[in-house]
Amino acid sequence: MIGIVDYNAGNIKSVERALGFLKAQYVLSKNPADLEKCDRLIFPGVGEAKYAMEQLKKTGFDSFLRDWAAAGKPLVGICLGSQIIFEHSEEGDVDCLGLLKGNIRHFENVWGEIPVSEHGNDNTLSLSGLTRQSLKVPHMGWNNLEYVNGSSPLFDGVDTKSDFYFVHSYLIQPSDETIVKAYANYGCPVPACVSSGSITAFQFHPEKSGKAGLKILENYIK
Repeated sequence: MIGIVDYNAGNIKSVERALGFLKAQYVLSKNPADLEKCDRLIFPGVGEAKYAMEQLKKTGFDSFLRDWAAAGKPLVGICLGSQIIFEHSEEGDVDCLGLLKGNIRHFENVWGEIPVSEHGNDNTLSLSGLTRQSLKVPHMGWNNLEYVNGSSPLFDGVDTKSDFYFVHSYLIQPSDETIVKAYANYGCPVPACVSSGSITAFQFHPEKSGKAGLKILENYIK
């Protein structure tokens, strides 16, 4: 049984539609007690990190998710849910769940640390060949991935040329880069999938990414 964490900050309807299409059994609840007997969780999210953390604390999901992760139970985070499982976010300057080590930073701050080109052009991002002026924040739209560090079993059966749908202004900066299983490229390497122990998180929206995204969710269900 899949449990969907509803904490007033999630992209719930699209996740429900995707699970319904896959004929998966699931429980959606604002009450952590209702999800205790589930086999695995989906932790979605859209919006602002500080507000999301406030909602998690109000609902009791903050301690529930920490206990869930400590017990080694499967957990998938999506979008904002992929970010606030880390220690701290620059969005609202807020401490997060701390399930994984690392921080969440704004694109502009990460780009600002990338060395300029040998020609001294401040607008050049050597990692991508794009200019800062040509990139917009939020990173919104379709992007392909590069699998690294052995990828993740949740990508089994997913075409390597597949594109996935992103909407975000902040990006994951894990302390341990080996937990990154896929990168996108948007002016810098963007961790698109991280996995450590029983936790996997996707910066993109698998539930909005067509057949490839549905295959990822199907793999998780199975």
